[in-house]
Amino acid sequence: MRSDNRTVMVTGASGNLGRAVAKAFADLGANLVLLDLKRGSLQDSEGRFVLEADLLNPDSVRSAVEKALERFGRVDVLCNIAGAFRMGAPVHETKDADWEFLWGVNVRTVLNTSRAVVPLMLKAGGGKIVNIGAYAAQKGAAAMGAYVASKSAVIRLTETMAAELREKNINVNCVLPTIIDTPENRAAMPKADPRKWVAPRDLAAVIVFLASDEARAIHGAALPVTGLS
Repeated sequence: MRSDNRTVMVTGASGNLGRAVAKAFADLGANLVLLDLKRGSLQDSEGRFVLEADLLNPDSVRSAVEKALERFGRVDVLCNIAGAFRMGAPVHETKDADWEFLWGVNVRTVLNTSRAVVPLMLKAGGGKIVNIGAYAAQKGAAAMGAYVASKSAVIRLTETMAAELREKNINVNCVLPTIIDTPENRAAMPKADPRKWVAPRDLAAVIVFLASDEARAIHGAALPVTGLS
C-alpha cells in the first residue's frame, strides 16, 4: 500500500494517535501535512509540513489548507484525528461548557476540515477521508452523554458524506476505537490491563488501510477497532 507522491493531512498531529498515523503514512512514502493547535515537538522536514491551526476557526483551517496546496499542490487523504474524551455528569446536570467543548473538538473540527478539503478532492477527481468515532458511541452510556452524542454525530456525518461523495470517487469512513493505549490513559487507569486496549500503531494501520486504494469499495463504514478486550 505504497503512498508515494500522495499528500496526507493529519489533524491532531502532535497527539499520541496523530503521531502514530503520521509515522505509518511516512513509512509508506507519503507527503505529510501535520495540523495541530500547537506544533509541540513536530518538526518540518522534506515531505513533512507542520502547520499550527485552530480547527475550530474556519479561516484558520482554510489558511492551513492553502499553505498545504502551495507546498504540495494537493490533498489526497484527510485524517481527522483531533478529538477529546471527557466523562461527565448526568445529562440534566451537564454544563454547557462541557457540551460545547466536546461538540467543538469532536464534530466542528470535522466540519471545518471537510469544508476546506472536499472541494479540492472534487476538483482533483477523488480522495479519502477517515474520521475517528468511538466504539462507545454506538449506544448511550451513563455519565457520557456529551461524549457519546458528539462521537455519534461523527458516525452519522461519515455515513452522510459517504452517500454524498461516493460517486465522486471520494471514500469517507470512520473507525470506532475502544480505549487507546496512551501514557495518559495508563496514568488515569493504573489498575487496568493496557494489553487489552488498542495500540496507536494498530489503529493507525486500520486508518492507513481505509485511506488506501485497497479500500476503494468501502463507503460509510464505521469500523470497530477493539484491541484484545
